[in-house]
Amino acid sequence: MKVEIWSDIVCPFCYIGKRRFEQALQKFPHADKVEVVWRSFELNPNYQPVPGRNTYESLANNKGVSLAQAREMTNHVTTVAKEVGLRYDFDRAVPTNTFLGHQLIHLAAKHGQQDAAKERLMAAYYTEGQNLNEIDTLVNLAAEVGLDAEEARTALTTGAYAEAVRYDEYQAQQINVRGVPFFVFEDKYAVSGAQPTELFAEVLEKVWDEFRPAPVLLTDGPACGPEGCD
Repeated sequence: MKVEIWSDIVCPFCYIGKRRFEQALQKFPHADKVEVVWRSFELNPNYQPVPGRNTYESLANNKGVSLAQAREMTNHVTTVAKEVGLRYDFDRAVPTNTFLGHQLIHLAAKHGQQDAAKERLMAAYYTEGQNLNEIDTLVNLAAEVGLDAEEARTALTTGAYAEAVRYDEYQAQQINVRGVPFFVFEDKYAVSGAQPTELFAEVLEKVWDEFRPAPVLLTDGPACGPEGCD
């Protein structure tokens, strides 16, 4: 079963949705048969980081709200994140343009480390306050998940995976993705948002049963089993 997930590195509900989906997948009896593919989506592709501007100021400017309202918004998602074991630290978070980060995740996919890279970048942003605008930071994170540092640096400086990111975003437009996270199961069923773990579990079962149905027994006859023969 193939599950494609469009998300952004700096989308708070994308990280929460990742955890809830993972919790459902851990209990799914066919988890080893599920292929998860992370697709790029930039919430603010034109964002230009302003040195010294913190998350609250950036959010207030982007949403047209007060600093107090921006803090309330982050406090809400921080509370929700705790429910799935994530400790967001918006006081340390560095507002980021995620285009380079998405390119790194595509490089990681080439080496079978896509999920590890996605997790590492999200943790670096939400819990560690690392600056994902800097190539040096991204290269160090790439090395932490087992990627070759020089290959990562070359890929990021040359934009080797820029087109791959843009193609993911083009696909998102074609299937009318309006918000993330956005989950697509077997190119047929979609789930939008950081839904409860129970719902993801139900969808996994439904899609598996539809695309991997049990054989229908047409006739029965003499046979042998663990306890002997008929």
